[in-house]
Amino acid sequence: MRIITFNANGIRSAANKGFFDWLPGQQADVVCIQETKAQEHQLKDAMFRPDGFHSYYHDAQKKGYSGVALYCKREPDDVITGLGWPDVDAEGRYLEARFGKLSVVSLYVQSGSSSEQRQQVKFDFLDRFLPRLRDMARDGRDYVICGDWNIAHKEVDLKNWRGNRKNSGFLPEERAWLDELFGPAGWVDAFREVDPREEQYTWWSNRGQAWAKNVGWRIDYQVLSPSLKARTRSASIYKDQRFSDHAPLIMDYDIDL
Repeated sequence: MRIITFNANGIRSAANKGFFDWLPGQQADVVCIQETKAQEHQLKDAMFRPDGFHSYYHDAQKKGYSGVALYCKREPDDVITGLGWPDVDAEGRYLEARFGKLSVVSLYVQSGSSSEQRQQVKFDFLDRFLPRLRDMARDGRDYVICGDWNIAHKEVDLKNWRGNRKNSGFLPEERAWLDELFGPAGWVDAFREVDPREEQYTWWSNRGQAWAKNVGWRIDYQVLSPSLKARTRSASIYKDQRFSDHAPLIMDYDIDL
């Protein structure tokens, strides 16, 4: 099974940069997209319902903001829209497709970089989400939670880690949250199961020459429930073309869909 996760930073913008021309050749079973920045009624063009996929969108109420999507080769048995938390669901941040006992999720965690108020919103979400994740790890389902988690876990996961220790996305409290997630809570950072290398990033600032110099952050993840820990086969970050300020993360698993 191949899963791609990609923060599009505007799905219409990514389309204009060739994302939907590239996608058919990737042989993906599930594609998880974040930050669609569109209402579904604005996506009338057929490209936003790619051939061979069942397409699902969960929009933010605010126009041009947030939003997640899923494209699935196999029709899901069920699609869960939102977490049941009105404040989070109003921002279009969680979409889950169920195939038998397997769930694949497109998740977009809040950024706290714009203001202290948004950082507190992010902390509040993390505080609520971890108990939910602990429950999910024990509920008998297998999960692959894909998306932009807006946190770099370790020093190896961003270029300028020394200068970012007081910045949203690399705060001690955020990193400790991932320590808990990938430690006692039992969840698995799938990429690091197969690729321990430095300088493997998925997001680059548009400022300066961050992309050209590979001054990036690894904030896009595929996170596995404990039951799938041994199923990761390979990972790659696609950088030959630039569709967004994020790059697609492509992962293969020994899982039958």
